[in-house]
Amino acid sequence: MADSTHPPEVDRVDASRKAIAARRARASVKRDIATRVITPQAALRRAWADTASAAGTMRVTEFLTSIPAIGEGKRDRILSELGISPVKRLGGLGSRQRRALRAFLDRRMPEPLPRPGRSRLLVLAGPTAVGKGTVAARIAADNPDIVLSVSATTRAPRPGEIDGVHYRFVDDAEFDRLIAAGDLLEHATVHNSFRYGTPHAPIRAALAEGRTVLLEIDLQGARQVRAADPSATLVFLLPPSWDELVNRLVGRGTEGPEERTRRLATAKVELAAQHEFDYSVVNDDIGRAAQEVVAVTR
Repeated sequence: MADSTHPPEVDRVDASRKAIAARRARASVKRDIATRVITPQAALRRAWADTASAAGTMRVTEFLTSIPAIGEGKRDRILSELGISPVKRLGGLGSRQRRALRAFLDRRMPEPLPRPGRSRLLVLAGPTAVGKGTVAARIAADNPDIVLSVSATTRAPRPGEIDGVHYRFVDDAEFDRLIAAGDLLEHATVHNSFRYGTPHAPIRAALAEGRTVLLEIDLQGARQVRAADPSATLVFLLPPSWDELVNRLVGRGTEGPEERTRRLATAKVELAAQHEFDYSVVNDDIGRAAQEVVAVTR
């Protein structure tokens, strides 16, 4: 007869595996908040939609300290001011506590709201390896009415890239000439290596015809476009998680270890700037992400 006070070894092993998986899932959510892959408000929405999820089972203390610039001392003051016990989990907060925590976050780090009067100049940006080029290509393939701008770059073509289709590949002297002639809407040096820029003339022509123009560029370029044309619509493409972003960068195998480290450091800076954009779209499925980007122009 089995001893009911001592569960079988297989049950203990299974329980241990589940506990480890749950801790890893919560750690992943905390990394996503810390690297700004998701906003704290997005984590709260996950927690309250499913209280048994990784976000829902996270202690409020872990949640707050995963937010950049909130240490243990500030965390404790926040909890005291909001009247929330430090042993509480996000999914277990009462309605008053939920309202208080959400209001605090909205005051301190509000999520961006789309601006009125936006134009048909659509900018798609995001961190390295998030899949900007793939999503932009899907948009162009599925929406012939949308013009995909072809950027100029000083880097060499990657396998399969075609000059004039994926990029306009130029040397430094030609890039300097484009800048001097005022032929670029924006240009920037990316990852401390190569220069990228957007030729202006094709964009002006397409917009004059009433067409939507999609620019797939980096953060520096997006900021320059907004400065040049404040009515441009800016969309930030997000990875499903920080871990997935790292996996994509390593998996594509186009950069060495030092370059990957540099790009991931840049990605953290880029993710921190997503609040400057009108919309954010998570690239967990290429087709769905492409549809969401197009939807903001309709």
